[in-house]
Amino acid sequence: MLGIEDKWVALAYLLCIGSTLLCVVYGWLNWNRGGDEIKQEDVRWAAEEDKAEEKL
Repeated sequence: MLGIEDKWVALAYLLCIGSTLLCVVYGWLNWNRGGDEIKQEDVRWAAEEDKAEEKL
């Protein structure tokens, strides 16, 4: 198969390709799935961080 004589090396190549395909499909299915809601605490922290960066 493709000049690879050892079945274990061929299996490793096939598993790498298979896992890559699984990751791509998983990412495609979960691309814009709703995430966590934005908390007011996070908004306040981001505003304080912006003010701190402006002072630098």
